[in-house]
Amino acid sequence: MVEADSAVSPLEALLRALAPQVLGAVTRRAGDLGAAEDAVQEALLAAHLAWPSEGVPANPAGWLYRVAWRRLADRQAGDAARREREALAGPVTDAGAADGEMKEDDALLLLFLCCHPALTPPSAIALTLRAVGGLTTAEIARAFLVPEATMAQRIHRARETIAASGLAFEPPDRVERERRLASVLHVLYLMFNEGYAASAGPELVRPELSSEALRLARLLQALEPEHPEAAGLLALLLLTDARRAARTGPSGELVPLHEQERARWDRAAIAEGKLLIARTLARGAVGPFQLQAAIAALHAEAPSVEATDWRQVATLYAALERLTANPLATLSRIVAEAMVQGPAHGLAQLAVLEAHARLAGHHRLEAVRAHLLERAGDLSGAIRSYRAAARRTSSVPERNYLALKAARLTHGTPPEGSAPR
Repeated sequence: MVEADSAVSPLEALLRALAPQVLGAVTRRAGDLGAAEDAVQEALLAAHLAWPSEGVPANPAGWLYRVAWRRLADRQAGDAARREREALAGPVTDAGAADGEMKEDDALLLLFLCCHPALTPPSAIALTLRAVGGLTTAEIARAFLVPEATMAQRIHRARETIAASGLAFEPPDRVERERRLASVLHVLYLMFNEGYAASAGPELVRPELSSEALRLARLLQALEPEHPEAAGLLALLLLTDARRAARTGPSGELVPLHEQERARWDRAAIAEGKLLIARTLARGAVGPFQLQAAIAALHAEAPSVEATDWRQVATLYAALERLTANPLATLSRIVAEAMVQGPAHGLAQLAVLEAHARLAGHHRLEAVRAHLLERAGDLSGAIRSYRAAARRTSSVPERNYLALKAARLTHGTPPEGSAPR
């Protein structure tokens, strides 16, 4: 879909928000995800060229749908395609452009289509992030901690598998939904994360992605009201998104957790998320998203970083480690334990992750090391690690924040005792 650019204009933000719904509608009608993606991409390009001078249509989604379907029909061969072109002949207008075609949950249906049972979970997630989230291949590769070329091959193979399956684009039944739900949940989680903390570019947040993930998570939870992890994911996204307004300063700079104005956190979203996770945990079966939501709730209810129940946070991260074996969960546990037992304990624990392939060269490992060295009073070591972390991140706000930390320590700013963001 629309490639991520350095600065997102209002027009680009609108097109990114509309693209998943339009792609879902075109795919549902055409039954061919690859061809629909190409057609919608052409429609988005047409909008880029036409709307600045002609103005945004009153029904922009309908405009995009009509143009995309005409592009798709133009590429089809045979009499059926010619009849389709004749039926669609005439100028593109708003009136009736998508009547009976666009549906509110088309993007959610697209999620389930991309999470095809013939695909491996990583391939299904990558394809959906590309088709529904509009992320570039490079952004998806960073989310998976794999080379961009590897991710490009994975997405290509996933498209071929979908095309060869002949699967109709229609709402899956109960059994089929259950088979695909884990992949769908993971996709929404990664999509939200890319919107909440963009992996690359000059902006810290991409609200169109996080908002779309939150919208789809609501739809999914309504579709699966008794599924504990669907509720857990929605609670996690609500509790995390509640902090978004406080995470950036006037110039878009990163504001770490200990510096955030907690009065700016969305208390309504926090209350909704806490109630949802409390009800879900009471059912007994606990999954990774429920654990993360419980951790987010502990942060949300604490009046300050220092008053946070770090022992409980560490315990929950340890449980998350056992369920997922994710090295980033281990890293977060180490930070939480260091808040209780001191930086020396945390630095010793980091040795466990040094040789982990998925974290080799990752900026978060160096950022945590820098934070712990700073707390331990090793300012020269902290400066080196902050600079190393700044070199390794592709996010401009994160790079600026880490470089600024190194500069402040170089000029004698006293070490801080708080946790990183």
